[in-house]
Amino acid sequence: MSEKSLLSSKFLFYTITVSTLLFILSSLFFLQRNESSFTSNLVRKLILPRTDIKNDRFGRTDSKPVSCGLTRDVLKVFMYDLPSEFHFGILNWHSKGSEIWPDVKTISSVPSYPGGLNRQHSVEYWLTLDLLASEIPEIKRPCRATRVKNSVEADIVFVPFFSSLSYNRKSKLRGNETTSVDRLLQERLVEFLKSREEWKRFDGRDHLIVAHHPNSLLYARNSLGSAMFVLSDFGRYTSSIANLEKDVIAPYIHVVKSISNNESAPFENRPVLAYFQGAIYRKDVSAFFRVLKSFVCVAISMMLLSLISTNSNVSLQGGTIRQELYNLLKDEKDVHFAFGTVKGNGTKQTGKGMASSKFCLNIAGDTPSSNRLFDSIVSHCVPVIISDQIELPFEDTIDYSGFSVFVHSSEAVKKGFLVNLLRGITEDQWKKKCERLKEVVRYFEYQFPSQHGDSVDMIWSAVSHKLSSLHFDVHRQNRYRRSETFARSQST
Repeated sequence: MSEKSLLSSKFLFYTITVSTLLFILSSLFFLQRNESSFTSNLVRKLILPRTDIKNDRFGRTDSKPVSCGLTRDVLKVFMYDLPSEFHFGILNWHSKGSEIWPDVKTISSVPSYPGGLNRQHSVEYWLTLDLLASEIPEIKRPCRATRVKNSVEADIVFVPFFSSLSYNRKSKLRGNETTSVDRLLQERLVEFLKSREEWKRFDGRDHLIVAHHPNSLLYARNSLGSAMFVLSDFGRYTSSIANLEKDVIAPYIHVVKSISNNESAPFENRPVLAYFQGAIYRKDVSAFFRVLKSFVCVAISMMLLSLISTNSNVSLQGGTIRQELYNLLKDEKDVHFAFGTVKGNGTKQTGKGMASSKFCLNIAGDTPSSNRLFDSIVSHCVPVIISDQIELPFEDTIDYSGFSVFVHSSEAVKKGFLVNLLRGITEDQWKKKCERLKEVVRYFEYQFPSQHGDSVDMIWSAVSHKLSSLHFDVHRQNRYRRSETFARSQST
């Protein structure tokens, strides 16, 4: 290239560069002069840096601590100052002086929750900690819910009774006791709540009570059935006491270790097609019956299958489905279906087994749900849900079909149906479900302080969604309250 041509090229380059800069400057000037124009919005998106990107961890655009004020769109929660024996006292926390609550400013001073299977029902523990943290601006957490001191200002009234822990630790009789401590606490709780003006105002409908363990609050649930419950499922409740219209389903706390996206094994490195390890027989089956089972198993299986063939709507529950599937799948080479417990190294083995499997079977047992579903989610093992009566957490927000496989129990017990269904799912289809699994894992994590989109945050959101139905019922109930009160006063 000649020297003259080279100079012409440089001149052209500089001319284009200067023209571009002038265009940008003129566009910015135009933005200031005319903020509402279409051109302004378009150029702003193309040129100016984004300022609306929120910090996903805390749901805020900065890291400075901020109090969740009452002017914010938050759920306002009034929490009773119950004596510590109803909550952290069950964790052997001892208050100092007039203290009711532990100091949550320092995480090391927060009483820890026991591990093992106790932990899977610790929902009330995390919600209580979150409300206590809402009063401390230094603790960074989502502004989804905040504690208020005046119950009149509250959207919901929270009852901080660690009912699941009380059942696990206090329900057995000790020494000369004739009544368990758990039952005594429940009786005292009912007496306390029924005497409160907050309860009387709406007959407890605006109260939130956590009873996540299926056997928790066993004696008090009928007396407190008008309240909003946080439950694991409706397996041991009548529809008049617990139902989707008023209550919230919360996830179990997983007991296996969460797997990071980087550690997640790909399709080709998961040699097990389907994995199940846990209780196969119902808890209420006696040892004697288990011995006799081998003699009657064939007859029972034939009866059940005959019943299913004549009525496809029959739902096998209560552990029966596990026994049927065990008989069908135990000899499949690429299926792991075995009895297991959390004792010894059981939890660690289960975690490894799930992490090396493509699909994890989540089968109805004594209740429709279990922590196994959430263990499989954090293991990135695509859940296969075989539980016709199951209710799933946050289903108004999350589409479980995007990362799970649902199978009717009546179909699952047909010979060859389940394994053929799973083997028919292609590698690409599995990968799509697994990638979606990685996206939704955060919804099923409990932590303190809570974070944007975790289980605690999602539970408060679910409670907020129930408020419109609650207000509708309360307002209808209040239609004639004033005139009825006036009529009673006139009659006296």
